[in-house]
Amino acid sequence: MKDPSRRLTPARFEHLGLNVRDPVNAAQWYADHLGMRIVRQGPPPANARFLADRAGHMMMELYTNPPDAVPDYAATDPLLLHVAFMVDDVDSVCKRLIAAGATPVGEAFSTPEGDRIAVLRDPWGLAIQFVKRAAPMLS
Repeated sequence: MKDPSRRLTPARFEHLGLNVRDPVNAAQWYADHLGMRIVRQGPPPANARFLADRAGHMMMELYTNPPDAVPDYAATDPLLLHVAFMVDDVDSVCKRLIAAGATPVGEAFSTPEGDRIAVLRDPWGLAIQFVKRAAPMLS
């Protein structure tokens, strides 16, 4: 039986941090092509950039940590790691991002539930997924 004197403090997801080779240019690419906002910048050598979505519901941190190896994102299966974005039109977003230097990973597809999903790699190899849910999972 749980101790009633111990109350659960609810947590709210704030950000996902990713060690990348070029956080300054990567952050700018996400700002320029996905409308993310750079809300905090750190100095060298980490050059951390915190990017928030337009609604302010989620952030990701891009940084470089020189003592540690940057993961080989381009060789990592997207089913092991990807960053997912909700969009209104998966196919047009992918077309625009491919023109901006992203590369496709397979073809866009629709699930039996009616979700539309596509996976690209950003210009630095990180898998990015775009999804239009038939029934939104978040508000």
